[in-house]
Amino acid sequence: MVDLVPKQEAVFKILNDSKAYRYGHFVSEKGKHTSHHFQIPIAFHYYDNARILAVGLSRKFRMNRKISSKLPKVSMISPSAGVIPVAFSIREALNAEQVYWAENENGRKKFPDYVSERELYPCIIVDDIVRSGSTMKETFKMVKEAGLKIIGCGVILRFKGAPEEIDGIRIESLTEFDCRSYDTEEEWRAAEGNDSPLEEIRF
Repeated sequence: MVDLVPKQEAVFKILNDSKAYRYGHFVSEKGKHTSHHFQIPIAFHYYDNARILAVGLSRKFRMNRKISSKLPKVSMISPSAGVIPVAFSIREALNAEQVYWAENENGRKKFPDYVSERELYPCIIVDDIVRSGSTMKETFKMVKEAGLKIIGCGVILRFKGAPEEIDGIRIESLTEFDCRSYDTEEEWRAAEGNDSPLEEIRF
């Protein structure tokens, strides 16, 4: 029988095989050095991967009575357009009726202008990954300022040390990963350096 909620090892294998996870030497635009880089939406380019990951997270949502009792009249909210493939896949698995995503304007997250003209249902905020929790917190603030109720929150992968809940709402996840970053290349090399060429990334 296929596991509806895949084991963490199976999730990581999907990310690794699809190149949604890469090992090397990466530096962020903030100057942080790390050996690990995730681009979760890449895994969703493949139908079977998307189905396994989306169904897995949707099953965790369905275990929450506050969510299951509202379906299908639920709005999936993505913190950015880049995570739309993840949000749409989970929407399909949940049979939720709506998907919306945030836009950035002057350094703040906001709903697109047309959203205020429509009826939004109780919201589930979904992202691909939670690192520090700052993006998720910004999205929570945006949704609450719009007067909407948040009934759930989830990601595919949560970094160890990231928040487990926000405003009393548990962040569901399929797997965790211990990803460390360093302020300088020297610190990174001393701790876990490898021979990979340096690659600049955004995260």
